[in-house]
Amino acid sequence: MIDETGSQILVINCGGQYCHMIARRVREAGVYAKVCSPSRALEELGQAKGIIISGGPSSVYETGAPALPGALWEKGIPVLGVCYGHQLLASALKGVVKPGTEHEYGEATLRVSGQDSLLKGVNDRETVWMSHGDEVVAPPPGFEVLARTETCQVAAMANVDKKLFGLQFHPEVTDTPCGPTILKNFVFDICHCRQDWRLDGLVDALKERIRAQAGARHVLFFVSGGVDSTVAFTLCTAALSPERVTGVFVDTGFMRKNERPEIERTFSARGWHNMRYVDASDLFLRHVGETADPEEKRRIIGDCFLKLQENLESELGLTKGNWLLGQGTIYPDTIESGHSQEAAVIKTHHNRVPAVQELIRRGLIIEPLRDFYKDEVREIGKQLNLPDALVRKYPFPGPGLAVRCLCSPESLELEKRPAELDKLAAAAGLRAWRAPVRTVGVQGDHRSYSHLVILTGEASLAGYGEVARVMTRKVRNTNRVAFLVAPADGRCLERGSVTRSLITKERLDLLREADALSHEMLLREGLAEQVWQFPVVLLPLTRGRGETIALRPVASRDAMTARHANLPLAFIKKLADRLMKLPGIDMVLYDVTDKPPATIEWE
Repeated sequence: MIDETGSQILVINCGGQYCHMIARRVREAGVYAKVCSPSRALEELGQAKGIIISGGPSSVYETGAPALPGALWEKGIPVLGVCYGHQLLASALKGVVKPGTEHEYGEATLRVSGQDSLLKGVNDRETVWMSHGDEVVAPPPGFEVLARTETCQVAAMANVDKKLFGLQFHPEVTDTPCGPTILKNFVFDICHCRQDWRLDGLVDALKERIRAQAGARHVLFFVSGGVDSTVAFTLCTAALSPERVTGVFVDTGFMRKNERPEIERTFSARGWHNMRYVDASDLFLRHVGETADPEEKRRIIGDCFLKLQENLESELGLTKGNWLLGQGTIYPDTIESGHSQEAAVIKTHHNRVPAVQELIRRGLIIEPLRDFYKDEVREIGKQLNLPDALVRKYPFPGPGLAVRCLCSPESLELEKRPAELDKLAAAAGLRAWRAPVRTVGVQGDHRSYSHLVILTGEASLAGYGEVARVMTRKVRNTNRVAFLVAPADGRCLERGSVTRSLITKERLDLLREADALSHEMLLREGLAEQVWQFPVVLLPLTRGRGETIALRPVASRDAMTARHANLPLAFIKKLADRLMKLPGIDMVLYDVTDKPPATIEWE
């Protein structure tokens, strides 16, 4: 670990979902990078050898969009603009930025036409990851176009003499395979940085940070059973001792099947007895039961946790000024909850509701993992000698099954084969239906909340996925596409409708069984390593007698981007047949949307 004042790359945060990931990729290359807001760019510049400007949800031509002081371009320091940063660079130097005729979300093919130091080692054709609505239609004077895609004519540009560069795509995400090469070219060949960053002794450094923040105070830690909260709780306990850290496992009624016994075994095996178990399922269900809106669900769940915290404070003798609330928050939670003034809220995590934000402002929250991504948290868990079965556990949302049990405040009919969607589906021999079920997405760093599109007909998994990519790019207000796995006859959707449904114990129990069955079959078939996370969703879509299960297995590294898992179609159909035997299941869908434009979770 090194002193943060030694930053060599300054990352300017324009509110992008992937901003912090840029700094992380630079650090992985062995160079320290620091993130700052646009308003503090000159102040934080220091001795930095290079600047990277992140993406963001704004349009450069809108009033109040993030901007940078003109003096920054005249410093002679190399600058790389990414996505919004690319557009900001072009606009500031008298290029032209306009709304794109077609939005690009997800995978695109980059066609390289100019070889310079930034794209050294990059092939003529490369797969890159896009998430934008606006685009540079004319580069500034003195800039050369280095690359384009089918729908974006200025995907990369450079003014080599002034060391100014722009990329419309995201080199920082794992779905841009050439990204590490491009970033290393910028950091080492253009900025001439030295390798000075190591993660040796990370756990010891985190323990020291915990001790410094906690002082003499105790920590009350809610542990959900997932990777993040368990690793964070273990880290705090190791830093402060079991006598000063109390873990609380709360059965919210939204947990997976057999969650509590698994947690009890894990901590009993460590010899720690600083874990309490609280059954609060009636409290959570009572407060959430009348709510259909996903953001409201998350707020209510966060508030319920704080009600429990207040009760436990009194029970445990924690007085004002003598305690901190511990949380397993990781970086994607803060990103999607709107982590900066420039960022959009995609979905508010239960540990970022307003009441929690107030505790943060008062200095009463400790979050040892807030700067890390899931794969980094797993590595920290390994260093803490947590069992591999727990460290490799699939991610599970803090609000639990409450955000996988979709609700509808009213009964609604399906839209019968909407023309704009059905035309695109017909090109692949499929049919399309728009269901009045809304799901959350992330498009161009903005939150979207749009109706689900269902495909029927026979195709390969790649074929369904390609139709989903085309639809989400060409049809506005479309962010998620799934295909009907069972029953095989797509005509059943002609009698399909959404029924008025809220969260009940019966619906949660049904979802719990479907979730357990899906994960058991995935493991039994030897496919678990192909999946990073496997949400199983219940939605009140019926053809007359039950509800629908949507399967959402994804492949990812850090949750910031994801692809639908490429599981064998034979397995998907076999799993669907088993699910259809559960009493109360009418249909089974398989989600074939990447992130972006969809989020991993439906809500």
